Amino acid sequence: MKTELYNARLGAEDRYVCVVAEEGRITAVLPRGETTGASRRIDAEGARLFPGLIDIHSHGCVGYDTMEVGHLAEMGAYYLQNGITTWYPTTMTAPREAIAAVLAQEIPQDPEIARIPGYHLEGPYLSESHRGAQNALYIRDPDREEVAAWQHVALLTLAPERPGGEELIRYCHAKGIRVALGHTGCDYAQACAAFAAGADCLTHTCNAMPPLLHRAPGPIGAAIDSNAYAQVICDGLHIARSMITVLYRSFGAGRMILISDSMQSTGLGDGDYIFGEQPVTVRSGVARTAEGALAGSTTNLFGCVQKAISFGIPPADAFRMASETPASMMGLRKGRIEAGYAAEFVLVDDAYCLLRTLLL
Repeated sequence: MKTELYNARLGAEDRYVCVVAEEGRITAVLPRGETTGASRRIDAEGARLFPGLIDIHSHGCVGYDTMEVGHLAEMGAYYLQNGITTWYPTTMTAPREAIAAVLAQEIPQDPEIARIPGYHLEGPYLSESHRGAQNALYIRDPDREEVAAWQHVALLTLAPERPGGEELIRYCHAKGIRVALGHTGCDYAQACAAFAAGADCLTHTCNAMPPLLHRAPGPIGAAIDSNAYAQVICDGLHIARSMITVLYRSFGAGRMILISDSMQSTGLGDGDYIFGEQPVTVRSGVARTAEGALAGSTTNLFGCVQKAISFGIPPADAFRMASETPASMMGLRKGRIEAGYAAEFVLVDDAYCLLRTLLL
């Protein structure tokens, strides 16, 4: 069915448009007042229209953890209600059979939930010294045979300094699996070599990796020099406001990707939860392991966009870093309001608060 979404302001502009969509794709973006005579018409009532958000790093929400099999639909329903139209369930470092079970489960195709193009594997090939909330019992060296047996993997986070790291990066690159560097103690040279081998992203930049120092730029400096992407948790807790500004000015809206790194308590409240088989306590919205390490975020991606705007990032760029930029990295035809792109939208008010999520 052809649908027209009319009387909408395009993003942060004050230009009104009519967006025409059919079979889940945008077919035209018309000036205000023009119409195709579609049988279904939706009045945006002057709200601002942005592409639906894409979260490439999320461990769960509303009481569910991505390492639990059978709850993708419940999590997807929450995300869609909160402006996230696409997400990549993100696993934790765990036993082989546990990861395999998660990847083998059926991906729901319900039109009333956020889409899942694939999984993000955060681990198990990580650094013990920078493991954060990852379970040290199951950290191991890169295993090409294990990766070859996985299903639906779109993104893999690893520590490139582990034996076999670069070889696995080359293998994944050849197979179309994106590779990010994270939970790593690698230095600048090691990171540059990993990017040259095919990695092209940092996982939760600044967290669980060496810092950017003037004589030891580490993986962050290597990512800047290699023109890589940088995932950033913009919840106001994981990274200070001034560092968010530094990353934004260094990577730009075309390379900086906002992520939630959300966990089980997102959408709920303080209390005791599980994060990758480990107990986590949430107090005042901050999740920590028994050892005191930050354990993911309790904020969803739309909340991260709002926080970025409050930090002074232009709204158009804040939304771009949560839609077009992750779509570009993951090779999705999403994140832009142009003909040929997915008809997945959010409508927001002038304060950039969510009014409605639309999948046309």
